[in-house]
Amino acid sequence: MRELSAGAIRLQLAPALRSPHATSVLLLATTLFLTAFGVLMVLSSSSIESHLDSDSFFARFGSQLTFAVIGVAVMLLVARLPLHLWRRASFVLLAVCCLLQLVAVLTPLGVKIGDNTNWLRIGPFTGQPSEGIKIGLVLWLGFALGSRERLLQDWQNLVKLVLPVAGGAILVVLLGGDLGTTVIMSAFTLGALFFAGARLRHLAVIVVAGAIAAVAAALSSATRRGRISAFFGGTSAVNPDVNWQLDNAHYALATGGLWGVGLGNSRSKWSWLPSADTDFIFAVIGEELGLVGGLLVLGLFGLLTWLLLRVLVTATDPTARIVTGTILVWLIGQAFVNIGVVLGLIPVLGVPLPFISAGGTALIASLIAVGLVLAAARDSAPRVNASP
Repeated sequence: MRELSAGAIRLQLAPALRSPHATSVLLLATTLFLTAFGVLMVLSSSSIESHLDSDSFFARFGSQLTFAVIGVAVMLLVARLPLHLWRRASFVLLAVCCLLQLVAVLTPLGVKIGDNTNWLRIGPFTGQPSEGIKIGLVLWLGFALGSRERLLQDWQNLVKLVLPVAGGAILVVLLGGDLGTTVIMSAFTLGALFFAGARLRHLAVIVVAGAIAAVAAALSSATRRGRISAFFGGTSAVNPDVNWQLDNAHYALATGGLWGVGLGNSRSKWSWLPSADTDFIFAVIGEELGLVGGLLVLGLFGLLTWLLLRVLVTATDPTARIVTGTILVWLIGQAFVNIGVVLGLIPVLGVPLPFISAGGTALIASLIAVGLVLAAARDSAPRVNASP
C-alpha cells in the first residue's frame, strides 16, 4: 500500500474542506457547540439566583435547555426549507412581530425590566417580540434588496424602499426603550445595504445620521446617561448597579487568571454580579475558565465569522448573499457588543451573547438565523448531475 505524506493528505482534504457541504457541516457543528456550551454556562452562572427565585438550582437551566432543544429543532427545519419560500411570509412575520411589540409597549401585557419594555407576557409565556422582528427584518431586507439591486444606486429609491419598513421596525423597538437591540438592528440593516451594493457615500450619510440619532436616544434617558458616565469612570445616580456591575465583572475576569477557578466555582454568581447568566455571562466564563476559556469563546465566534463569510462569497443568489451578510453583522456584531461591554470597551448596552446567554426567544432567534444561512448555503451549492 502506497504511503501518503502529510502534505499529500492536506492536498486531498483541501477541496473537501472548501466545499459548500463541508462549510455547512462546520457551521452546524460550531452552532451546536456554542449552544451546548451556553446551556452549560447558564447552569453554572444561574444556579444561585435560580435557587433564590424558585428554590431550585436547576430552574433556569431547565428552561434554557428546553428552549435550546426547541431552537435546534426549528433551526434544522428552517435549514431544510428553500429560502424563496419565505418571500411572502417575511413581511407578514415582520408586521405581526411589530404588532406584538406595540402590544408590549402600550398594554399591561408588557413587562418592564429596568427602562426597557420589550417583553410580552401572555399567560405562562414571556418572550421578546423584538427577536422575531429581527428575523422578519432580515428576511424582508434580503428579498426587497435582492430583487432591486439596480435601484439602490439612486438615493431617492434607497430611502423610499428601506426607510418606511426598516425604519418603522427599528422605531417600534426603540419605543420599548431597548437601545441595544435598536443599535444591532440598525447595524445589520446597514450591512444589508452594503452587501446589496448600495453606494458607499450613501451609506456614509446613513451612518452619520444614525450616529446622531443614537447619541440623542442615549442622552434622552437618565439611565443611559448614567451608563455613559459609568463608562468614563463616573457614577450613575439613577442606577448605581451599573458601577457595581462593571466593577464586579472586571473583578471576575481578574480572578479567573489564565486557567480560571474551575467550572461551577464562580464567586461572582453569588449575587455579586447582576445579570450573571444573561448580559454578563462572559465575565463568569472568564472567572471560571480563565483567559483560556475567554479565548475559546472568541475563537468560536471567529470561526463562525469565517464560515458565514464562506457562505456569503459562494452565494449565487442575491437574496441568499444579503440574508447571510445581514445575519453575519447581527450575530457577530452582537457578540462584539456584549463582550466589549464586559471588558469595559464600550458603554453598557443590554444585549445577550448569542447562543450563550440565558434567554429563550433570543436563543431561538439566533438558531433560526443560522438555519436561514444553512438554507442559503444549500441553495447555492452546485448541482451535480448523476451519470446516465
